[in-house]
Amino acid sequence: MIELKHLRTLQALRNSGSLAAASSQLHQTQSALSHQFSDLEQRLGFRLFVRKSQPLRFTPQGEILLQLAEQILPQVQQALQNCLEPHQTTLRLAIECHSCIQWLTPALTEFRELWPQVLVDFRSGVTFDPQPALQQGELDLVLTSDILPRSGLFYVPMFDYEVRLVLAPDHPLALKEQITPEDLSEEVLMIYPVQRQRMDIWRHFLQPAGVSPVLKSVDNTLLLIQMVSARMGIAALPHWVVESFERQGLIVTKTLGKGLWSRLYAAARDGEQRQPVIEAFIRSSRQHACAHLPYVRDAQRSSGGEPTAKP
Repeated sequence: MIELKHLRTLQALRNSGSLAAASSQLHQTQSALSHQFSDLEQRLGFRLFVRKSQPLRFTPQGEILLQLAEQILPQVQQALQNCLEPHQTTLRLAIECHSCIQWLTPALTEFRELWPQVLVDFRSGVTFDPQPALQQGELDLVLTSDILPRSGLFYVPMFDYEVRLVLAPDHPLALKEQITPEDLSEEVLMIYPVQRQRMDIWRHFLQPAGVSPVLKSVDNTLLLIQMVSARMGIAALPHWVVESFERQGLIVTKTLGKGLWSRLYAAARDGEQRQPVIEAFIRSSRQHACAHLPYVRDAQRSSGGEPTAKP
């Protein structure tokens, strides 16, 4: 029957000394405030203060409720403040290898400076398939380019990146301006050890054209680059991942079709994405990546507004 708004109104009335001053303090009309008191007094069955008294005088019942307000409202305010404090002291994190990790280390350093009380526990043992561990509660956050339908996970877009074809500088395809799926039909395509259906080049470039090159699994990015440079195969990787190798002349990159773009997400269990530590890490790492990585686009700006995805 008694609500917090009633206790706050009683406190405002005591502090201001009049109904008119209390209504101004609470940003309500005097008529609305008077109606609120009349309705409450009718439901309670007693008066709370004496109308038109100067100075304003509370009834004994009003004094009792005013004491309640003075006890309860500070406790409520403290509880709400506690809800905003970072009770989470460990952030268990994994990133899929095919999303790559080069940008994450400096982003983690910045986050730890902002949140020194939070221990970031980076899990490397589930690199290629971390989302089941997130679903089972073994992780708090996963950086991934895959959205699992009906997973109970919530996906926040981080940034968009172009997937480029990676070739040895003397590969015949290095002379082409634009790569078609048919160009890759006789090639050895080196991929990370994941199902081919999870690879953007397979889903959005090769499969629609009915092209199936030979696939070779390589679980290390540096090794993959070296193998491409040695003409042992080709690969498709984010442009920002291979940009430094291209500048060194170890490889060249080419546009796939008219451009193949993908998106990196931060995945958390649905309902936990607004936890202060998780939200702060997503915001901090997104800002760092968009400020420091070449050839990426802020997914917030690409989507327009606050981007979220819940399959």
